[in-house]
Amino acid sequence: MSAVAAERRGFRAVLAIPDYRWLVIGLAISSIGSWAYNVALYVYVYETTQSAGWAAAVTIGRFVPSMLLSSYGGVVAERIERRRLLILLDLTSTVVMIGLAIVTGLDLGALVAITLASVTSVIGTVYYPATAALTPQIVGERDLAAANSFESLVENVSTIAGPALGAAVLAVSNVEVALFLNAATFLVSAWCSSRIRTRSQPTDVTEGGSAGVLRQVGVGFRAIGSSTTAAVLVAMCVAASFMYGTDTVLFVVYSEERLGIGPDGFGLLLAGVGVGGVAMAPLVDRLAGSRRLATVISLGMVVYTLPTLLLVWIDQPAAAFAVQVVRGAGTLVVDVLAVTALQRSLAPDLLARVFGVFTALVLAGISLGALVTPILLRATTLDVTLEVFSVGVVVLVVLAYPWTRRVDRETTSRLAALAPRIAAFDSVGLFAAASRPTLEALAARAEEVDLPAGHRIVTEGEPADAFYVVADGRVEIVGRGEGTTERHLAAMGPGDYFGEIGLLEEVPRTASVDATTDVRLYRLPGEAFQEALAEGSASMAFLESSRLRWAQTRSLTSSPTDAPTPT
Repeated sequence: MSAVAAERRGFRAVLAIPDYRWLVIGLAISSIGSWAYNVALYVYVYETTQSAGWAAAVTIGRFVPSMLLSSYGGVVAERIERRRLLILLDLTSTVVMIGLAIVTGLDLGALVAITLASVTSVIGTVYYPATAALTPQIVGERDLAAANSFESLVENVSTIAGPALGAAVLAVSNVEVALFLNAATFLVSAWCSSRIRTRSQPTDVTEGGSAGVLRQVGVGFRAIGSSTTAAVLVAMCVAASFMYGTDTVLFVVYSEERLGIGPDGFGLLLAGVGVGGVAMAPLVDRLAGSRRLATVISLGMVVYTLPTLLLVWIDQPAAAFAVQVVRGAGTLVVDVLAVTALQRSLAPDLLARVFGVFTALVLAGISLGALVTPILLRATTLDVTLEVFSVGVVVLVVLAYPWTRRVDRETTSRLAALAPRIAAFDSVGLFAAASRPTLEALAARAEEVDLPAGHRIVTEGEPADAFYVVADGRVEIVGRGEGTTERHLAAMGPGDYFGEIGLLEEVPRTASVDATTDVRLYRLPGEAFQEALAEGSASMAFLESSRLRWAQTRSLTSSPTDAPTPT
């Protein structure tokens, strides 16, 4: 498969991966239930209190505790095997949701309901980093953008189906039934997670876990702060989250005061965002390959925020729904592309921890948006509030554009520096099925090594730990096999490769390699090579060629007579 064809594999490819199917089915079911519960909770609190301030308290009460704890949630997601962790979190959420249903059924008040809801949100601060780190492990680099896009598609479908389900349940029953239904979806999600076969290796990059909590959490913050790219991407997501925080308060009020359809119309407006996301999802995978990714994300922010200004002149539900569809397309671009770029730019052993910090910052944005909205509503009017939020965020995006352009320039510069390595990996047919992002990821993980003539690069019998591509110079393959004297097996030059046999067959080095001239090599660590194989990037021709080379090497090193050398 060509690189272009690989990039167009899309949703069909990721859904062909059994573990990913189980992961995303569980996410879909629990997400639909959670959105139904989300609407039911806001309606319960607003109808009980008749206060925009209490509606804001729902958002703040759910997200502020999560914001404070989510950074350490990423640490937990690193240190516990992730499949087992997902099951435990789903079962715990089931118990909490049953408790919340009992609280609302007994009408114990908004404060108690918000308190229990915050517990479920705290559980989610571990769940999201765990899934964000598990997804690339399951699908690999080639299908990562498609997987993230599909998960956002699921979330947007849930944004449509969940509020609709919540509204339907409220129409025929009551809040506690919606909450019991959400508890059931967590149980189903736990069962789906139990079907996943992929296992993660628990890690801890901070002194084996002996460092204090602040130092543990600080790793994620430092990883984001040390990279302009990561910092800008996270900032965009935080800005989008701020707008979502304003939405959770503003649209409850807007639905009742302007549209005249009561607070239940909040679910209709959320569904519009979901429809926009669904419509945009098939295009996002293509946008992920843009070399001006930060600029594309900035445009997505404008599409998400600026249409809010139109609501000043809209008092019809259908027109308001249409505006939300446009906004949904914009926010999907921001969320998917920023998350995908983060996953690709960060070290695998930092992913869960960084996404824990990422979650904390996103929740901070949501909480801030929910906090300032009722204040602005009391100080001004609904129309002024709509204008301030829609135009204000766009102004911030424009002011931040110099940093956005810097990210794009850094990306272009990085890819230019990697170009020789990308060309080297691509030209030898090493990964004929690899997409462009996969080749870029492999090139980024490869190390350029310069060695003098006469240097022994690998030694027969030693553990196989890396794959090599010859960029410049010449090397000689020699082997002893069952004998006592090394024999010449092959000579290699630019474009040739070696070291794959031990990695493929999981055996020690089958031959030694010496530099016959000064040589420049691209050294790919064994784990990166194996990960590429696991995602199916290596072509069948490459695998068959490598097995043939192994057979030839064994034959030559065990034969007492001369034989043709492998090429």
